[in-house]
Amino acid sequence: MPLYAIVCKDKPGALETRLAVRPKHLEYLAQSTNLKLAGALLDDAGNPIGSILVVEADDVSVAQAQADNDPYTAAGIFESVEINPWRLAVGAL
Repeated sequence: MPLYAIVCKDKPGALETRLAVRPKHLEYLAQSTNLKLAGALLDDAGNPIGSILVVEADDVSVAQAQADNDPYTAAGIFESVEINPWRLAVGAL
C-alpha cells in the first residue's frame, strides 16, 4: 500500500494553542490505524512549529482525510499542509 508524507507548518503564534490541543491530537493519532509515524517539526529553541506524519493509504484522499480530521486542523493551528507520495529509502517503519 502506498505511503504519504503529510507536512504541516504552524501559523506564527500558534504555540499556545498547539500545546493546549496536544492531548486531543495525540489521542487522535493513537486511534489512527493507517499512521506509520508522526512527530513535531522544531525550531532552534526546541519548540514545535509543525508536524510530519507518514500514513499508509490506498490513495491520497485517505491521507487528506487524516490531515483534515486532525484536532490541530480543527483548532486552526496549521498555516499550510502538504501531502506527497513518500517512499522509504533507508531505515524501517
